[in-house]
Amino acid sequence: MLRLAPILLAVLYGLVLYHFSAWRTRRMLDAQSRPLDDPALLRVIDRLAAPLGLRQVPVRVYEIAPVNGLAAPDGRIFLTRGFVEKFRAGEVTGEEMASVVAHEMGHVALGHARRRMIDFSGQNAVRVVLATVLGRLLPGVGFYVANFLTTLLAARLSRQDEFEADEWASALLVKAGIGTAPQKSLFVKLGRLTGTEGRRPAVWLASHPDTEARIAAIEANERRWGLAPPDPRA
Repeated sequence: MLRLAPILLAVLYGLVLYHFSAWRTRRMLDAQSRPLDDPALLRVIDRLAAPLGLRQVPVRVYEIAPVNGLAAPDGRIFLTRGFVEKFRAGEVTGEEMASVVAHEMGHVALGHARRRMIDFSGQNAVRVVLATVLGRLLPGVGFYVANFLTTLLAARLSRQDEFEADEWASALLVKAGIGTAPQKSLFVKLGRLTGTEGRRPAVWLASHPDTEARIAAIEANERRWGLAPPDPRA
């Protein structure tokens, strides 16, 4: 039992840290957000409600400049002020914004926030075990190698979540009569919109899949659902 104590403590630490982070995030979002009130944008986003049997999709605006969308641990959906301003400037269409909301709704519906809590706790335990073992095998650098390997694992799990949320969003967008074209066109624009164009990290370290892989996955789903012709390269 004593041998397991470091692992159990690592798991407990991960759970406590996650809940504290969720509480702090909720307080920050409450203080720095407001309901989305752009009528033109709301008309498009609310098209996502009917297929789910909802009256509307509540979305809040997070008052920060970076372009992003996010699903809070408590299930609320946010668009940043910077993203809404891109819409008002004509750089992003309402349908593309709706695809962002659908993606974040996918994270909520698929329970990714809860799963990430479990993943984080497990990764923390893995880090402790690896650091202990590698610390003996590689004195002085074992801890850093353990952190690097755990980071690779976390990035891989995050990319999987993104693919799953993309698929869920695609299905909702199709049912809402919007289709997947705005989803794919937004991916092409994201690097320019976020200021990260040409500065992508190595794929195995990235928390999000690259644009080409995401579009390819969406198109593969469309073919599987009978919404697109077969891929001639297959």
